[in-house]
Amino acid sequence: MSVARRKDTAPELALRRELHRRGLRYRVTYPVPGLRRRSIDIAFTRARVAVFVDGCFWHGCPEHGTTPRSNQDWWLAKIETNMARDRDTTGVLTASGWLVARFWEHQQVDEVADTVEELVRPARRET
Repeated sequence: MSVARRKDTAPELALRRELHRRGLRYRVTYPVPGLRRRSIDIAFTRARVAVFVDGCFWHGCPEHGTTPRSNQDWWLAKIETNMARDRDTTGVLTASGWLVARFWEHQQVDEVADTVEELVRPARRET
């Protein structure tokens, strides 16, 4: 599992391509303010919108998340820790004025892009 990508995953790249095609510009792997070892997958800094594309296995998707048969206790603890970190990151960003949007890797790119665009476009008009 050490070869699993942390950034630039296929679902992230597909979403970024679609957002760019729609004329939206963003920052990639943007550091979370106050948490130096965490980053936002896709950040719209002026609109203060943070977009995360969570992997079903690593983040415990209720639909597609699986548990390996070997070393099951360790994996359950690992996935729960990831989920707790996600909640903490969302809380920190929300407290500092960011709008946080989390999506699963299995969601349709067009639908996710529609939602992101709805969040970013109004926020850009206000600034």
